[in-house]
Amino acid sequence: MPVIVAGALRNASGLGESARLCHDALKPSGAPVFGIDLTVGLMQPLDHPDFAFTDGRMHEGPGTLIVHVNSPLMPLAMWRLGRRLVRDKYVIGYWAWELPDVPADWRYGIPFVHEIWVPSAFTADAVREIAGERPVRVIPHPVALRGPATIPRAPRPNRPFTALLIFNMASSFARKNPLATIAAFRIAFGDDPSTRLIIKTSNGQNFPNGISWIEDAIDKANNIVFIDKTMSAGEIDALYFESDVVISLHRSEGFGLTIAEAMLRGRPVVATNWSGNVDFLCGDNGLPIPWQLAAAGDPQETYQHPSMMWADADVDAAAEALRRLRDDPELVRQLGAAAAAYAARAWGAQGYAESVRRCLGL
Repeated sequence: MPVIVAGALRNASGLGESARLCHDALKPSGAPVFGIDLTVGLMQPLDHPDFAFTDGRMHEGPGTLIVHVNSPLMPLAMWRLGRRLVRDKYVIGYWAWELPDVPADWRYGIPFVHEIWVPSAFTADAVREIAGERPVRVIPHPVALRGPATIPRAPRPNRPFTALLIFNMASSFARKNPLATIAAFRIAFGDDPSTRLIIKTSNGQNFPNGISWIEDAIDKANNIVFIDKTMSAGEIDALYFESDVVISLHRSEGFGLTIAEAMLRGRPVVATNWSGNVDFLCGDNGLPIPWQLAAAGDPQETYQHPSMMWADADVDAAAEALRRLRDDPELVRQLGAAAAAYAARAWGAQGYAESVRRCLGL
């Protein structure tokens, strides 16, 4: 004690959200929990300026420091935190990675941590290769902190059958693979006005080519809505409210936060059956899609690793899954209910806090 959660607490990235979830799950546990925001220090945009925490920079001496910053940037994060704060702390690196191996620069962060936490077995397998004697523990995100377990679905047939895709352009256009989702939707439904695809992105300015490619793929289709902006939590909930199914034909996920958030809200998910989300998405609570491996190539260069592999989802199988859900509202209800039940059971704040206490021997 105390526990200090450090990271990009006010940035909309996946690791920023993991830091916020960690802080908010541990805060009610009775332990003294503090935060340190590294958003500006890591040169990230302030997308969540109102996130509230008690600053922990004054807590020098013993304690636990959980740093939600990937290994290559750990030296910078530790420099920003400062020697006086870090001295005598037990340091945990919370890391996420989306390929089956980690690049060479991931070794930079190893000397700065005593152990490593990751959100999925997939990431754990990749990180163990470089961890040496340091423990690597799978600690899934406490996603159930965010929003209700379910959101009632608007009645049909007064609205179109709606599929929803949400992703951050800064998280790699190639990895999120939205063109596969557009292709699957078009194969499944064409221009059918009784169906709709909503594509919600953010940080389009990070990769303008991606915006152009999406617009070209949509080709002025009247049943596809494209939104590129950062939204509030309430606005995101409204999108989930409008949807019948959430789709993610990603090439790889370290965990799959959007998939988990959709499940929490009682939405069946059509997603690539590979990488982080295989820990929790299955045929009982969603529609996993088969895939073939391909070399990892990324015009944004975050995942430009041709010697490594990631998954290309079967677009025709995804189209069939969408048609199946459109034609069977009862299947939508059953899968959505099972997804929400799993999310509430597996990703609650209490279970997360208990896992952390066990790891720290508290």
